Amino acid sequence: MLTPEQQQQLCDASRPKLDAMRAALAAHGSALVAFSAGVDSTFVLKVALEVLGERAVALTSVSASVAPEEADEARSLAARLGARHVVVSTSELDNPSYAANPTNRCYHCKTELYGLCEAQRAQLGLAVVLDGFNADDFKDHRPGHQAAREHRVRSPLADAGLTKAEIRAWSRALGLPTWDKPQMACLASRIPYGTSVTRDRLLQVAAGESALRRLGLRSFRLRYHHEVARLEVAEEELDRFASAEFRSRVNASLLAQGFAFVALDLEPFRSGRMNEAAGLKPRGPVALPVVQ
Repeated sequence: MLTPEQQQQLCDASRPKLDAMRAALAAHGSALVAFSAGVDSTFVLKVALEVLGERAVALTSVSASVAPEEADEARSLAARLGARHVVVSTSELDNPSYAANPTNRCYHCKTELYGLCEAQRAQLGLAVVLDGFNADDFKDHRPGHQAAREHRVRSPLADAGLTKAEIRAWSRALGLPTWDKPQMACLASRIPYGTSVTRDRLLQVAAGESALRRLGLRSFRLRYHHEVARLEVAEEELDRFASAEFRSRVNASLLAQGFAFVALDLEPFRSGRMNEAAGLKPRGPVALPVVQ
């Protein structure tokens, strides 16, 4: 975790990037923000509201792939920020191309989401759809960004060159409660590529992760391997598992969700491990279409 002094340094150094982002948002005139309540989309919504006021609208999608806590937090955060908030339901599980869990699963999910965003944008008379893709996301395999390009979704953070660390620093400076929120991803990302995504599996993972949060864990992933729950935990939280009592509570919590075995991964959690295991590499920056 960065010190307040280091965060201030990040803000000072990246101020031109934020100024460029603000100018781009002002040029759009109005926007629909694809809002998940994560660090990035919350920051985009906050800045969009500051620049565009009521001409910035938030849209959140809910489905079995979204943890219930995240949907609730999106509603709470949007209200706290004073944003008009549209909530839509998505049915990506009905798409066989998504449910089969190929390496481009996210493309199919985002294609549905951005189609709904575009329909809402047109209905509300807004100029563009914005997402929370940031400059660091080019370092990982992000097939969902292809769907964004195809639907002419703008990525103001990436366009301005803002990194995750800079976004966290600015989020803290702006008083956003998400500034230190652990990285989140849809529940389907807990299921290895090639293992089908089903509603029951998503619900099992969601219930397991909710139980672990109640035990106090913050940054982790519960990976689904049929009867085995493999737990990846951030390095700063691994020491908790030195306690036999804590291990017993974790084990009991996950067995109660239907898993037969619980395994603790010896490598600390970090985003992108599942992609690495599948041999996937980032494509790197791609030119975005110009929105007229």
